[in-house]
Amino acid sequence: MTGLPGFATDSGATDPGATPGGGAQPVGERRSALQRIPALLRWESLLLLILALLVVEGARLSKFFLTGSNFSNLVSAEMEVAIVALPMTLIIITGEIDLSVESMIGLSGAILGWLWSVGIPLQVGIPVVLVVGALGGLLNGLLVARVGVPSLVVTLGTLALFRGLANVVLGPNAISDFPPGFTAFGFDNIPGTPVPWTLIVFAVLGVVFWLVAHGTWIGRQVFAVGKNKDAARYAGIRVGRLKTALFLVSGLIAAFAGVILTARFSSARSDNGTGLTLVVVTIVLLGGVDINGGKGTIPGVIIAVFTLSVLQSSLRLAGVSSEYQAVAVGLLLIGSVTAPYLARQTRLLADRARRGRPPPAGSIAPGEVVG
Repeated sequence: MTGLPGFATDSGATDPGATPGGGAQPVGERRSALQRIPALLRWESLLLLILALLVVEGARLSKFFLTGSNFSNLVSAEMEVAIVALPMTLIIITGEIDLSVESMIGLSGAILGWLWSVGIPLQVGIPVVLVVGALGGLLNGLLVARVGVPSLVVTLGTLALFRGLANVVLGPNAISDFPPGFTAFGFDNIPGTPVPWTLIVFAVLGVVFWLVAHGTWIGRQVFAVGKNKDAARYAGIRVGRLKTALFLVSGLIAAFAGVILTARFSSARSDNGTGLTLVVVTIVLLGGVDINGGKGTIPGVIIAVFTLSVLQSSLRLAGVSSEYQAVAVGLLLIGSVTAPYLARQTRLLADRARRGRPPPAGSIAPGEVVG
């Protein structure tokens, strides 16, 4: 069967890109070529470009920026929030959030310090702390998934609860007589390299979460729940069990981050971790995770970790005060939330323009969520 030049026929799919000599380029080849173009425009690619520009600017601002010691410092300073950002990514993709992670970091450090002060060895104290973290995460998960309380409300409450418990355990005291082998893990490097030991921990966890999120049925269920939890439930996904498990893992990882922070500070205090939730959420959203759920990647979040680290290091070396650094983080958080929204609105208007239909009145009203 023949057809008009440049259109698909039953005998062979061609497209308007037929060559002047009558030869037609297969549709599959042209589609694959076109599909490679959006891949170059992915958020992760843009983040890599931003990271490269920040590295160049940091090197321009200070001759110490590209030194091994500065690399070690900027990486070590972000490893706790980087580790916590991994489970937070999956939680936000499901459409939930965990604001209690910073208090769990403080509570785990306080418990570890108290156990050490009464003579409990770290080999026992660390597993106890991890169990406490898992139980705290389980509490969040049960209240969210089983009772039905919004995660914002639940974790705002446990944010205060866990910090209060940390104050009960240690009060204003600080425990700082930890063994050198423990504290060295927090801030020392692999011998002969500028690579901190904690970076190896983050790399291992990053690979695990990457594989789980993008290569297993668990990850597929996480994205399905984030896109439409009712449809996911009808498809047989146990939404409540999945969310409970994610909150449990978040509490466990936050407790582990508290152990690392205690080792890096060489001190256990009840206020350890204060303010880290804002940084964790900023990293996740900067990594391209949609605050409404259903979209995001672990690689994007990993790139965002180093982007934020390089930005903060550059500002410090340039003599920018911590107050203005906090302003920069706040602006990043706002930009991370608004950029995907504006991109969706632009895409919506472009689609309607291609179809020759003007957008309906109020189509880009503030607060509208576009699918």
